[in-house]
Amino acid sequence: MFESIHIGMTGLDSYSKGLNVISNNVANLNTTGFKGSQMQFADLFYKSSDAGLGSGSEQQQQIGTGVGTGGTVLNFQQGEARTTGNDLDVLIDGPGLFVLRQDGNTTFTRAGQFEFDKEGFLVDRVSGARVASLSGGALGDFSLTGLRANPPKATGSVQFRGNLSSGDQQHQVQNLIVYDALGTPATLRITFDNRNTVTPGAWDVTVFNAEGTQVGSGQIRMANGKPQAGFDAVQITLTPKDGQEVSVKLDFSTEVTSFPAGVDSTLALGLQDGYAAGSLVKASFDDDGWFVTTYSNGQTEKHGRLALAWFNNTDVLEQIGNNQYANKYGQTPNLGAPGEGEFGKVKARSLESSNVDLSQQFGEMIITQRGYQASSQVLTTANEMIQQLLDMRGKR
Repeated sequence: MFESIHIGMTGLDSYSKGLNVISNNVANLNTTGFKGSQMQFADLFYKSSDAGLGSGSEQQQQIGTGVGTGGTVLNFQQGEARTTGNDLDVLIDGPGLFVLRQDGNTTFTRAGQFEFDKEGFLVDRVSGARVASLSGGALGDFSLTGLRANPPKATGSVQFRGNLSSGDQQHQVQNLIVYDALGTPATLRITFDNRNTVTPGAWDVTVFNAEGTQVGSGQIRMANGKPQAGFDAVQITLTPKDGQEVSVKLDFSTEVTSFPAGVDSTLALGLQDGYAAGSLVKASFDDDGWFVTTYSNGQTEKHGRLALAWFNNTDVLEQIGNNQYANKYGQTPNLGAPGEGEFGKVKARSLESSNVDLSQQFGEMIITQRGYQASSQVLTTANEMIQQLLDMRGKR
């Protein structure tokens, strides 16, 4: 009977620990990227004996000594996606862990809540650990150093598109802006004069600056409604006010036609490859995990790519708080980029919710409560039996 008390106590102790695990799961219901755990129970050692009826048989008496708790098992099932609108929030859709580095230690997380610190490094919003990038198989940091401004680019080519009607005598394209190497803009006006009576399909091209001064000229020629090779571009040299000299090619070779359309031409500016200097207006991640910077001049640039890690056996991961995991056995992780190999893709401006199933936790809680009650009832019953034994001696 005394052994029954000890067995019942193992039940009370084990179910108390099990309730702690359930409580932690429920408490982290709204923790970003949290993975729920399950307590593992195991029966304790047994005492065997050949004593008893049928002593000549091979069957032994086995008396158990109670229940104990083993380790906790993490559930890495995917949590639901939650859109945040924050450019630096990232969700992993599938296998993978973000890699964090701080004070020489490497940890891992599913919570992609990132921000830039005062030194310009991308860090985990909770712990301040730096988020790792991956380049050539080596880990690095994301930094805004050298990325806060986008240098200007001189215009080298201007492409036009539309129809230059053969029935039109003159057509103008207004407010064409080009840039020199310092990003200084120059506004141009281009006039197209029909010279078909002199040279079939010919158009004189004259370029004027904002003050109306001619700054360049040339001729293009059309045949069968398309620009002729060798006469499909005009090269001009400009010196913008307070700027540097720049050579610009006016290109009509690809998307320009010259079909009869009365006196109405639709020729207009298509694309030009120059731009002024720009300042950083946004930093974000795309769906392939690239770090993308966007500038006030409309330019975007891709830099490092998010590093993801995964383990052949996730049992090596140990929860250490702050939404992080440690590699407790030193197993070498597999490193890669989002969407490649075994790794899941990423989704920008979203976070992964906790994967805790509240209904399942409530069911586990009821079972744990009943187990605790039953174990306590064993203690009560054993105590009553011992009391009856003592009472028998007292009445003798």
